[in-house]
Amino acid sequence: MKLNVGQRVRLATELVLNGSVAPADRESPEEPGLGGASLALAAGTEGTVVRVDAHDKEQSHEVAEYLRLKSLLDSFGHQMPPASRSQLDDQVAALEPAWTAYRRQRLRVTVRVRLDNGFVLDDAPEEFFAS
Repeated sequence: MKLNVGQRVRLATELVLNGSVAPADRESPEEPGLGGASLALAAGTEGTVVRVDAHDKEQSHEVAEYLRLKSLLDSFGHQMPPASRSQLDDQVAALEPAWTAYRRQRLRVTVRVRLDNGFVLDDAPEEFFAS
């Protein structure tokens, strides 16, 4: 589902938030919280999308190497000696499954939603919400 700023949404599932609490005006955010807290938000709680962030996919070493070697092959492969080109072809072919898996990954999208009850969920995966 593609969410947009200003869109009305509702929680698709119940959420439980666990963590420590501290006053918002606290001097140092590095200090540990004053106590533990838990908050449950019911499925169906409605709110408005305030921000939508698309995050780049994580690129593994194999994917970066595939891109580097493929570029080398495409740019200079026709000038290479046959044995070198064959070796490069083999290296690219060996890395192709990592490249294919990377391309199939979904772009990670998170949102900031101001719920009608006053709570704000930030960096929440878009899958938590339904329109």
